[in-house]
Amino acid sequence: MGSPRGSGAAAGAGGRVRVVRPGDLSAAELDVWRELRARTQAPENPFMEPEFTLAVGRVRSSARVAVVYEGGEPAAFFPYQKGKLGQGRAIGFGVSDAQGIIGRSQLTCGSGELLRACGLSSWEFDNLEDGQSLFVPDAAAEYASYVIDVGAGYAAYEAILRERSPKFFRTTTAKERRLGRQTGEVRFVFDERDPAALARLMEWKSAQYRRTGRRDRFAQEWISTLVRQLAHTRAPGCSGVLSVLYAGDAPIAAHFGLRSRTVLACWFPSYDPEYAKYSPGLVLHLRMAEAAAAEGIGMLDLGRGAAEYKDALKTGEIPVYEGAATRPGAGAVLHWIGREPSRRAHGFVRRRPGLAGFAQRGLKRAARLRGAGR
Repeated sequence: MGSPRGSGAAAGAGGRVRVVRPGDLSAAELDVWRELRARTQAPENPFMEPEFTLAVGRVRSSARVAVVYEGGEPAAFFPYQKGKLGQGRAIGFGVSDAQGIIGRSQLTCGSGELLRACGLSSWEFDNLEDGQSLFVPDAAAEYASYVIDVGAGYAAYEAILRERSPKFFRTTTAKERRLGRQTGEVRFVFDERDPAALARLMEWKSAQYRRTGRRDRFAQEWISTLVRQLAHTRAPGCSGVLSVLYAGDAPIAAHFGLRSRTVLACWFPSYDPEYAKYSPGLVLHLRMAEAAAAEGIGMLDLGRGAAEYKDALKTGEIPVYEGAATRPGAGAVLHWIGREPSRRAHGFVRRRPGLAGFAQRGLKRAARLRGAGR
């Protein structure tokens, strides 16, 4: 590829680091990114593909990519967002479900050198991919990301459910049949292209966030714009997929996520609460698993965070990590002061189910009070 180009090149261990905006990466560099990613043993998570970083770059002016050169050739790509005082975060922080550096298995550039070349005092992550040896030592907490393995086909997955959770499977399929009898034909579309269906999903999800006392992600313009852009993205490693469950002519549940050849990253599921008694979200996920298997997808990644529906559907777990890489200085101290106390408090609650349930009820109660005050 030749030597680094542009004024963003900085000295790095054993080579050079060139920092650019995502949109300034050349087509040849994007191809190298994909090749490096294809060589890893990690699942083909679409959040780690260049298309996701490019999309974030179009909605977040703070998005950057550090290209690490070794021997005059690109050896790694490090996507991130740069904040005040050099405090960095993973690209798409808050919504990205897989994070890290994309590169050769053995890099001569360490994390400290990389952060220095990027002008970062810290780099925060909340869904660091397993196997990221450069940053896993900086993790403060490990979480389970729940997965559904359909690599052997949907029939094999259904057999697992029937054996492990027979009551759950019988109840869910019975509700689906009752839904069809009482509301009209139940129809599922794996890859729906109707923009109105996506808008409906975002409305349901926003209402769900408010109803449960959580911050409405779609009230943030950059997130809603990012999702709409990714809905039109079509690339082998990263494509937007909108799946919709219909009862009669009415959409009653939907999910928007990203897929690669072998992984469907589950992202934003929701449903019409008027149909809650039919468990449309569970029916939707079973249909998604069946369709994904038919598409050659081997794994559905449900993401981190405990939830009853994940426990019911999962076949396994993979680890993801939360924490921050820092280098000595005032910026690292500011990061610790700003983040570590709340992270420790969250971990304290998470390890105590009774306290976690109390906190969840408190969030819902606060949400109802806010609604009543409008």
